[in-house]
Amino acid sequence: MADSDSMDGDDKGWRAAARRLLPLLIVILLIGSLGALLYSASSASQDHDRALAEQRRSFQIIVLARAFEARTARAEVTLARYVISLDPDTGRLFQDQWRSAATLLKTLTYATRSTGWQRGNVEALQYAFEQRGKTLNEIGLRTTYDQKMSALGRFHQAGSSQDLRRITALLDQVIQAENARLRERSLAVTLAGDRTEFVGKTSRLLGLALLICVLFAAWFANIAYKDRRTARRLADMETERADRLDEAVRARTAELSEAYQQLQQESTDRAAAEENLRQMHKMDAVGQLTGGIAHDFNNMLAVVVGGLELAKRNIRLKPQDAARHLDNAMDGANRAAALTRRLLAFARAEPLLPSAVDPDALLTGMADLIDRTIGDQIKVAFEHKASGWHIFVDQHQMENAILNLCVNARDAMDGRGHLTIITGQATLAAGDVGDCAAGDYVMLTVGDDGCGMSADVLTRVFEPFFTTKPVGKGTGLGLSQIFGLVRQCAGEIRIESTPGAGTSVHIYLPRRAVEADAVTSRATGTERAPVRHPPTRILVVEDDPRVLNQTMAALGELGHLPIACDHPSKAARLLDNNADISLIISDVLMPDMTGPEMIKALPAAYADLPVLFVTGYAGDSMDSADFAGHDVLRKPYTLLALGNALSTALSGSRHPGTAQAAE
Repeated sequence: MADSDSMDGDDKGWRAAARRLLPLLIVILLIGSLGALLYSASSASQDHDRALAEQRRSFQIIVLARAFEARTARAEVTLARYVISLDPDTGRLFQDQWRSAATLLKTLTYATRSTGWQRGNVEALQYAFEQRGKTLNEIGLRTTYDQKMSALGRFHQAGSSQDLRRITALLDQVIQAENARLRERSLAVTLAGDRTEFVGKTSRLLGLALLICVLFAAWFANIAYKDRRTARRLADMETERADRLDEAVRARTAELSEAYQQLQQESTDRAAAEENLRQMHKMDAVGQLTGGIAHDFNNMLAVVVGGLELAKRNIRLKPQDAARHLDNAMDGANRAAALTRRLLAFARAEPLLPSAVDPDALLTGMADLIDRTIGDQIKVAFEHKASGWHIFVDQHQMENAILNLCVNARDAMDGRGHLTIITGQATLAAGDVGDCAAGDYVMLTVGDDGCGMSADVLTRVFEPFFTTKPVGKGTGLGLSQIFGLVRQCAGEIRIESTPGAGTSVHIYLPRRAVEADAVTSRATGTERAPVRHPPTRILVVEDDPRVLNQTMAALGELGHLPIACDHPSKAARLLDNNADISLIISDVLMPDMTGPEMIKALPAAYADLPVLFVTGYAGDSMDSADFAGHDVLRKPYTLLALGNALSTALSGSRHPGTAQAAE
């Protein structure tokens, strides 16, 4: 019984102890649970805040990247407007926008300083931005220093440059990386919210004893819910803003593309207009030559007619006097032919090729043109001091430039005064005159004693379409074209002018080394003796009966056997009836069809037959494609020139060329 009682007592004591310890255990459990819940709630809140902070940083980086992209695109659009309008305010606006873009890039660099996986992209973006800045600043400088065409060409190249594509690609990489990081951080926010919600559910199971813990958990849950809702609202706002920014960038890109196309069209239209105005300016100068040319041409015709008439009277009784009169008539005819060729060559509009030119000989040949252009009331003095130095220019463009300077001088002197044209030699060091490199230069000076120019006019004198002449009296393209020609030849142009004291225009062109034999040949104008050929059957196609008879007689004099053809449609039949024809001489301009058209229409059996074209218009000989490689002889020509042309044609030469008439 005692043992039983002791066992019951022990059991009761254990139960009593258990009852005493149970509240303590419950309290410990509650406190531990509360501590665990508090710790879990605190940890979840910290994770949530950290995830939200990372989200905000990603949004900030994306916004900075989009803003930098938009600011860069706006700056390039402003630069395009500056290149087109030449407005200094637009240029300064471009500089402000570009500096603002640089500031945004620095902010982006600072925002990504702690993200090693973005550092490489941002550093590469900085380098590409610096390279792009150098390119755009160069375009701006070219535009500022009035090199608009060069700036337009450079801007066209910059539109498809590697650095622009590199900037766009790097921005896309930065944004894509941040979007991927943003998705990870959004998942972290979601997980933190789920943990908070789990704590709230667990706290409700503790009952009233854990009411405080439940309240705290609910409070944390409420905060987390608000933060997540705020984060979602911010994310939606940023997404909407990013969409608007992307749409704006696309719109700006479309505007820039449209502006670039308009710029290309305006450049093409302006080039065509300038070319038309240049030709109109040249033809205006040709029109001013008309009176003087008619006077000189009539004088030459008087020499020809008088010489022939006197030779006709004296051919039997005084053959020596007749020969002298015939020589005078031939000299007058040659001078008239040279004058006609010079006028036609000057008036043509085709593009020309540069060659070595003797400036002294060039001015000597232009003396008559200059006299006829500026009138008899202006005294012209030439000083030839180039002493055999040559320049490498397009001769006709150089003639046009000199004639333009003379016309400007005439207008400055109001048609009465003294004009001086000087050529000379100059040896320059680097930087002595503008951008001229060190070396030998030929200096051409055109000076007058006219009204001169003010300092304001001198600063704008090379601007296209700028002129001080009344409306209808000038295009404003003369000096700008001369400036472009001189720069293309690696030379410089300088103008010295004093109001009321006159103006001097100095042109420096690099010296061109020329072989002595070539210079002597061109200077003497000698022709090689023609290679003698046996009597040859030649078909002569000419619609003018007088020219046809003269050509037949000349060929007979050279020992050949000509066959007359007065219309190009008869050529094929005459070739069929005369199988021994070895050469065709054809005029270029004829009724119904031209000479080249007639040759193309001949049967294939005559495709290899040599052809010599004859023309009296200098412009005909420029389109070598129509002549298919055959030689061209200009009217009027001498027997020696005709013999040389026949020698070349009968020798089988099939390259484009022009046989020059003897003067």
